[in-house]
Amino acid sequence: MKKRAYLLLIIVLTLSACEQTNTSTNEENTAVVIGNMNAKESKNTEISLSTKGDLSKVTSEFLAQNESDLSAGDSETAYKMCTEALSGYYKAIWNGSEIDLDTYIDNENLKQYTQKKVSSQYDLFLKNKFTYNQVTGVDIDARQVEYVGGDKSFFYLKLDARVHKDIGNFAEPTEFLVQNSNGKLVIVDWYTSSKDSYDSSVRGDTQIIDNPDIWNNSKWVSTIK
Repeated sequence: MKKRAYLLLIIVLTLSACEQTNTSTNEENTAVVIGNMNAKESKNTEISLSTKGDLSKVTSEFLAQNESDLSAGDSETAYKMCTEALSGYYKAIWNGSEIDLDTYIDNENLKQYTQKKVSSQYDLFLKNKFTYNQVTGVDIDARQVEYVGGDKSFFYLKLDARVHKDIGNFAEPTEFLVQNSNGKLVIVDWYTSSKDSYDSSVRGDTQIIDNPDIWNNSKWVSTIK
């Protein structure tokens, strides 16, 4: 049986990527309590998660603490990577901004699917003349972060995003799986489960996001292309 260690997130301040188009000067801090929920007497250790600066300026890579394995200590980097990717994604589909998926994803199947998702949504919004109402900022709360140990350890993250636009805003949840790939953290699955989302329409609205190898399954991938 896999040993599962749950990361219980306490939001001290809302993680915010609020920007004026491409600029952010906000600083956010999130505390995480890590404990082994399988232990009879769990001893929790609090660490600090923080994201500073402009999330539109991507980091070249997100390095793991160990080259060959994922550890609970990589939670801060995994969290930052996913919030940065999610913020860039919303600007790409509404504002037409560029997003370098190579920064976050190394699986070619997931990369191609995500690029198609970005392109199809932007084209749809452009066709229906919705792109005039651009994204001005994205607030992101971490609802859940879970470290799953074992031979193929990974992080499960569920993030709640509130997307602020020139007029109005909307909110939706997104789930991520993150692994260590040769010393670099990468997203191995990415699923937005809101009603009528691209993922819900193409992948189905009953997906359980818990398989880090799903995009290596060529038979499954062929069903959603």
